Amino acid sequence: MSVDEYLAAEDGSAVRHEYLAGQVVAMVGASRTHNLLAGALFGRLQPLARRRGCQLFFADMKLRIDHEGESWFYYPDLLVSCDRDDRDPLFVRNPCLVVEVLSPGTEQVDTREKLLAYRLLPSLRQYLLIRQDRVQADLYQRGDEGRWQHLRFTAEDAVLTLPCVGTEVTLRDVYCDVPELLAQS
Repeated sequence: MSVDEYLAAEDGSAVRHEYLAGQVVAMVGASRTHNLLAGALFGRLQPLARRRGCQLFFADMKLRIDHEGESWFYYPDLLVSCDRDDRDPLFVRNPCLVVEVLSPGTEQVDTREKLLAYRLLPSLRQYLLIRQDRVQADLYQRGDEGRWQHLRFTAEDAVLTLPCVGTEVTLRDVYCDVPELLAQS
């Protein structure tokens, strides 16, 4: 399937699909906890992204990656683009922050395939992975010299610094709507 065929089919589809260099993969629905975590982070970041002239997308915006003549389209849980020229109505090309909430069915894809794919984006500064079975965040960030660093946070008072939207967020902020997980930490 070509990129144009995929975009046309996806526009009218009731089911979302990711596109992996010609292959189309249907996506499954998210759990209650998954939605609460992504929603809490969205609520915290939205006003800050707006103030900076950035756009923050929640779940249904495609991220396009082009590399060596191939294209991939993913649906991250959250993504932020501060590039004023990155305004295609169907997808984002230049995010500075991408967030995925890990699910049992997507964890391997999110921590391997997507980690490698997202790092191909020159604009990307941070890739944040949030677990939904315990209080834990894994932050991959690109340093000034272009090298990627991995940081793991497990304490509820741990602070995630997100320069793309100019803020810091604690894991308590992220997990505020799932107190049963905070009680376990």
